Amino acid sequence: MTEKPEVPVGYLFQGCYNPAFEAEIAKAKDKCWRYNKLSPNDRAAQAEILAGLFGRMGREVVVTPPFWCDYGYNISVGDFFYSNHNLVITDGAKVTFGDHVFIAPNCCFTTAQHAIDPEQRKAGLETAGPITVGNNVWIGAGTTVLAGVTIGDDSVIGAGSVVTKSIPAGVVAFGVPCRVVRKITEADKTRYPLYRPEGK
Repeated sequence: MTEKPEVPVGYLFQGCYNPAFEAEIAKAKDKCWRYNKLSPNDRAAQAEILAGLFGRMGREVVVTPPFWCDYGYNISVGDFFYSNHNLVITDGAKVTFGDHVFIAPNCCFTTAQHAIDPEQRKAGLETAGPITVGNNVWIGAGTTVLAGVTIGDDSVIGAGSVVTKSIPAGVVAFGVPCRVVRKITEADKTRYPLYRPEGK
């Protein structure tokens, strides 16, 4: 078995123009391409590809195509995970999702950061930082989560956010950059009226 190239998290490294990394990315892109060609209702075939792509995959995982990632094996997904269309994960570093995570359409989780210095950037140097999403988290549509961020359990990230810093547990946060707006409280249990069909 060929050993996978390791990304030195937190350090500048030769990420671009590097045949070892490019070969691993090519493998993942091929799996994503095959995944995206499946019927969106073919759960068995989807699960087979995802199991061979992700580093860890829990129970009842739904990833609505299209979906793209860089390596795949750096992604860990918990139980009852759901992502809507157009999820993109650039997983040079680890990306970890807990249980019962909901991700709305058009979201991006990117561990990659190119060098700020133009000469280093031109030379293909980059860095990577892990992303961790806790349990029972909802990520709103069109959100981007950047390298090094942790989102705590039970939190909600509002649509269109750019999450540049870690978000604690049990809060609603949104904006560019994403900021905590309020805590989630018992009042949120009755925020919306509960539909009860007649006679039940």
